[in-house]
Formats: sequence, structure tokens, C-alpha cells
Amino acid sequence: MGLFMGENDKNAQLVLFGSGLRNLRISIGLSQEELAERAGIDRSYLGGIERGEHNLALINMIKIAKALNVYPHQLLEVFANSEGK
Repeated sequence: MGLFMGENDKNAQLVLFGSGLRNLRISIGLSQEELAERAGIDRSYLGGIERGEHNLALINMIKIAKALNVYPHQLLEVFANSEGK
């Protein structure tokens, strides 16, 4: 991938991140509602992140990581095994 992403590339990255977040949340055994409450964010916003509809801010990524009891960089590990690095 080049230095600049096209709109389709950006959307694909958001979908990939959201899918990874959803898989992590489910593997830990949390509902969207539980994770949203723990992170202090709106459940519908969390759902939008998981669907790749929101490009979340760093502060929200940190809140979500804390709520999942993982380091923020672990939320990005989904990109390590993808071709969309």
C-alpha cells in the first residue's frame, strides 16, 4: 500500500479493524453493551466502529483497550496478518 490511501482502502482498513475488535470482544465474552459501558462510550458508536463506519479517535481506542484489558497496540494486530499493511 502506498503512502496515501484511497477512499476504498481507508474503508477496507476500518472494516478490518472493526472485525478484529468484534472478534476480540467476543473471545473475551463481552457484549457490545458491556464493552461500551466499560469503555464509557455509546453502544451505537461501538457498533459503528465494529462495522467499519467510524474512524475512531486515539482516545477512544485507548478507552476500548483499557475496557478489554489489553494494550492499545493489540487492537491493531489484526493488520499484522493482512495484506492491507
